[in-house]
Amino acid sequence: MESTVASKLEALMRLQQIDSQLDEIRRVRGDLPEEVRDLEDEIAGYEVRVNKFDEEIQGLNDTIAARKQAIKDSENLIRKYEDQQSNVRNNREYDAITKEIELQRLEIQISEKKIKEAYYQIEQKNNDIAGTKQKLEERRKDLDSKNGELQVIVSESEEEERQLLAEREAASKAIEDRLLSAYSRIRQNVRNGLAVVAVKRDACGGCFNTVPPQRQSDIASHKKIIVCEHCGRIFADVEQKVA
Repeated sequence: MESTVASKLEALMRLQQIDSQLDEIRRVRGDLPEEVRDLEDEIAGYEVRVNKFDEEIQGLNDTIAARKQAIKDSENLIRKYEDQQSNVRNNREYDAITKEIELQRLEIQISEKKIKEAYYQIEQKNNDIAGTKQKLEERRKDLDSKNGELQVIVSESEEEERQLLAEREAASKAIEDRLLSAYSRIRQNVRNGLAVVAVKRDACGGCFNTVPPQRQSDIASHKKIIVCEHCGRIFADVEQKVA
């Protein structure tokens, strides 16, 4: 048998009550879950930065090693050319060898300069690593602290939340897909998460705009689902005025 409008509204109101309780649990946690995620992302970023610096330093050390080997090679060539100078047959050969020696000495000077620059860059990157590791350590301490706070809060409400989630799943199954989809859409679009409300003191329990008497009568009759013409929330009932 198809559910009556009254039973549909009752199921929606039950779901709203459960969701409001879950919202309150999450409100108590505040921004802590988001702060924890942000700290985790920041820490991951610092770790990537340190690894990148380490790779760059390794590359600079490889450059230094290659340049030192190049210096040795040039020195060997210079000795070889100097030996050859002793056995030249004319000035032309002597000048050619002299130019080769000068070229190798220039190569040595260039390599020495590159080595000096690489050592300077390594020093700068080590400073960057030290600064980054200091920030990393600080953020890890912050994360431990925030995680501790969050775990305390979660542990206090964990069982209640688990029970409410089970109740929510059961309550959701009692609502047809079309209504459940509308309910979820309204909840996403309103600030306080209230998709189903009652008329209180002649006003919408969500946006507090006035609800005309005839409309209140239609809502109270539970013959059809009526939404607030101002905010779109579903009206479940009309609270009786206290004399």
